[in-house]
Amino acid sequence: MVSRVIPVDPFDLVIFGGTGDLARRKIIPALYRRFIAGQMPPEARIIGAARGDLDDAAYRDQMRGALAEFLSGDLNADDVSAFLDRLHFVSIDATGDAGWSDLRDLMRDDVIRAFYFSVAPSLFGALAQKLHDQDIAGPQSRIVVEKPFGRNLKTAKALNETLARHFDETQIYRIDHYLGKETVQNLMAVRFGNVLFEPLWNAQYVDHIQITVAETVGVSGRGAFYDQAGAMRDMVQNHMMQLLCLIAMEPPSRFEPDAVRDEKLKVIRALDPVPSDDIVRGQYAGTDDIPSYRQDVENPDSQTESFVAMKVGISNWRWAGTPFYLRTGKRLRARASEIAVVFKDAPHSIFGEEAGRHRNILTIRLQPNEGMMLGVTIKEPGPGGMRLVDVPLDMTFADALGPEGEHVPDAYERLVMDVIRGNQTLFMRGDEVEAAWAWTDPLVDAWEARDERPALYEPGSSGPEEAQILMHRANRRWREIKE
Repeated sequence: MVSRVIPVDPFDLVIFGGTGDLARRKIIPALYRRFIAGQMPPEARIIGAARGDLDDAAYRDQMRGALAEFLSGDLNADDVSAFLDRLHFVSIDATGDAGWSDLRDLMRDDVIRAFYFSVAPSLFGALAQKLHDQDIAGPQSRIVVEKPFGRNLKTAKALNETLARHFDETQIYRIDHYLGKETVQNLMAVRFGNVLFEPLWNAQYVDHIQITVAETVGVSGRGAFYDQAGAMRDMVQNHMMQLLCLIAMEPPSRFEPDAVRDEKLKVIRALDPVPSDDIVRGQYAGTDDIPSYRQDVENPDSQTESFVAMKVGISNWRWAGTPFYLRTGKRLRARASEIAVVFKDAPHSIFGEEAGRHRNILTIRLQPNEGMMLGVTIKEPGPGGMRLVDVPLDMTFADALGPEGEHVPDAYERLVMDVIRGNQTLFMRGDEVEAAWAWTDPLVDAWEARDERPALYEPGSSGPEEAQILMHRANRRWREIKE
């Protein structure tokens, strides 16, 4: 299998916050991989813009260190040097006047202009205003904004209004790196490209769906931000909401940006309110060796959740009566992100009760080891009667695709190139963000009004016992969290 890499058009990509952690850890390494793959044309340029007294050579040295730190394997020195030659730096004040004329003079008229806001959301408005006032961004320019897209519906609307003053919705790329994962996109390929699954993808055949995003790390290093957000705002409202939409949405008429996003928006608007009994909030405790959540955030009275699990219903013809169980948390047993579609039992077993209960489960792994696995029931080999056993049909990308699957492109590789191509399919639209907050806000407001402390759970566990009870009430079980 040979994949074709088609170069994008020439571009100038300006990374505001070009010396920051996201640029060093994700954006620059992703661009380097696309350069190595042959997708970046010779005329492409990357311009770091940030505070700091750097010239091009000093910036290139910094990014050389970032590539060495965040890319695994040996780096070819000639390739690295050729890539770094494309990098430039402008010292700039986001809210002042310094550096903007230098940036304007550096930009070219005959290439795509893209501006990546890798900065705090509080600077988005100032950057949009400056790009407009300095005549740097025009009707064909594109801006990329990172989450959080507001803290609630009110702030999300304010942010959208601020950006809309200077940019059309077709120019705004709200990036969620989960949507760039190969497996996430394969959700649509599996559903809409195979006659095998789509007829079964509904409440008649699906018992329930589990979406899990588990992390082993705590929140130290970003405690100040996280304590103001919590798992609900940090993960459920955006990442997990997007996964739920892709699993639950109706087939779009075409694989085009607005057609796909229209169907996702319909799912969000069909979400039922969640009763308090169907939500579990948790907070990791401490041990002799591991600090507690409250110690990590340096707030001894914090009521913020580091874990949340919930049962969610969708009121439409396809999914009425089929629950979606969402679970995410920190300091859990293993780092794993997966979606499990649990199909209903066969209507009648010809093998009797002694054969046991067996279900087909389609598991979509987002991390680690991206791939898909379908559990099927077969006869256990050997004599002694009809004994049934469940076995996996496994499609781990690295195994199934051979050399083509050894390097599954990082989400940022795909998404940044989609910005240059002008493809918004994997980016959130403004009304989609607002609808997600409109569903989330009442849940957060309700538990803040109750002032309940989240349930404690041990680091390295599967979360609080109350989350297990949430499933047991319906005679269901969470899938085991494992690498």
